[in-house]
Amino acid sequence: MTVAAAQIARVPNRSGIWYFVRRNPTLVGGLFVLALVALAALMAPLIAGDPILAKPVNRLRPPSQVNWLGTDQLGRDVWARTVYGARISLVVGLSVAAIAMTIGLLIGLLAGFSRTVESVVMRLMDGLMAIPAILLAIAFVSLSKASVSIVVAAIALPEIPRVVRLVRSVVLSVREQPFVEAAVASGTRLPKILRRHILPATMPPLIVQATYVAASAILIEAALSFLGAGTPPEVPTWGNMIASSRVYLGLAPWTIFGPGVALALVVLAVNLVGDGLRDHLDPRIARRM
Repeated sequence: MTVAAAQIARVPNRSGIWYFVRRNPTLVGGLFVLALVALAALMAPLIAGDPILAKPVNRLRPPSQVNWLGTDQLGRDVWARTVYGARISLVVGLSVAAIAMTIGLLIGLLAGFSRTVESVVMRLMDGLMAIPAILLAIAFVSLSKASVSIVVAAIALPEIPRVVRLVRSVVLSVREQPFVEAAVASGTRLPKILRRHILPATMPPLIVQATYVAASAILIEAALSFLGAGTPPEVPTWGNMIASSRVYLGLAPWTIFGPGVALALVVLAVNLVGDGLRDHLDPRIARRM
């Protein structure tokens, strides 16, 4: 074997799936956990019973072969309620991230390129960011009847200013680049500049930010449900389950174990995905790795 052939043989295969897994362990681990939770949520009618069926005769039963995570104070299956609660959490997280990213991207692009829009919009965004997200969400929910759609809108509202500031900062740095100045000098229209030059630069940090927004939305939804300001109590959500189980924590700790562990695992998995995407999409970190 020649020296050149030996050097080629030592070059790792960068196109295989195992190379990607070794290169991005946190991303793959987080996606694996989220895939399991999403699969369980989709197959809830097949792997879990009725989450709202109350059997007072079976109240506060410990875990068994029939009820894997026991029963709550009304005799409802904790496993079934935990699995169905994953649907609400995933829907809220994905919906809030999509709404905040879409609206924040549009406003951030305009604020980064227009001085007039920036002076008005950024002051409004600063005012919204001065209010804690949980308080703003509670105030928004209190204005109407509690439902999943209202909770999604209430959580998305305080997340939009953070996305706007991120997009605006990226636009301010990119618009000073020579290729953007050349496009402006050549008379290229602003929508085409945004679509061809600015938008591709904003997508990597925006995708990473979307994962953090989703994790924050899941936590805020659980907090709202715990405080009684979120979804109705009869809806099986992790926050509602934790709120109703706290009274029986000493007597029946299994009632809070399922939703508590599920909430922690999902939020941890989403944050791992965000960290993995940041390491994968950031060229400076990729070069060091």
